[in-house]
Amino acid sequence: MSSAFADWVGRREEAEDVVTARQARQMAATLESPMADLAEGAPLPPLWHWMGWLPETPMGGLGPDGHPARGGFLPPVPLERRMWAGGRLEFLAPLRIGRPMHRRSTILKVAEKTGSTGRMVFVTVGHEIEGPEGLAVREEQDIVYVAMPDRFTPPPPVPAPEGAAWSHPVTMDTVRLFRFSALTFNAHRIHFDLPYATGVEKYPGLVVHGPMQAMFLMQAARAEAGGALPVRFRFRGVRPMFHFDRVDLRGWPAEAGTQALATVIGEGICCMQAEIGWTP
Repeated sequence: MSSAFADWVGRREEAEDVVTARQARQMAATLESPMADLAEGAPLPPLWHWMGWLPETPMGGLGPDGHPARGGFLPPVPLERRMWAGGRLEFLAPLRIGRPMHRRSTILKVAEKTGSTGRMVFVTVGHEIEGPEGLAVREEQDIVYVAMPDRFTPPPPVPAPEGAAWSHPVTMDTVRLFRFSALTFNAHRIHFDLPYATGVEKYPGLVVHGPMQAMFLMQAARAEAGGALPVRFRFRGVRPMFHFDRVDLRGWPAEAGTQALATVIGEGICCMQAEIGWTP
């Protein structure tokens, strides 16, 4: 652990929020969700709690990338790029549309590493989320900070395995990215500001949100499983996805109640790898 940020480990904060029926309908429209029951009191689809606890930072408190300025609950890591790298979730009870949700958040770990892109700082945040039926979700979120590069250098490609049980194409265009940013109040400019994304952060296009990829994979896996509810889900970004990419959602045959998932671009390269667990 970086000694510079050791004091942040163990920091906690608590907050309450509600995901309304209107928000749920708008997310369904954005994801082209086939789910019909999004009325007040209905179960909130898994992962859709990410519409809760949105930032309320005034314009003057935002950094040049559109994120809230460093410091506060998260450590003030002095590296320009900040990304949601992955996470792990357990689903214990339903959250409900229009009903209060309480979240307890704790900084679990801060780790510094050196990789091919230079210095990286990983921050792991744990969340415990309660709904009307008690503890509903345990979640760990991985955030990575890296320096701003001089040019875009993609990571080594991770080929998708053969033998997918199902595959669904999905379009990731600028309108979908804008709508998802709006629904999650995510002002990170790499998702909607093309001159910033290409000129400042050196990406070749607008970056598709990691959480949206995870939500698409969850939705596709549940649809293939007849609407079954998962007990766990984990995901990890292995390559950036851009608004011009041709995308497939893929799932492989389930083994021992666990199924591998991935978002796949082009000629079979993974952008996000995931794993979903079903009730045995």
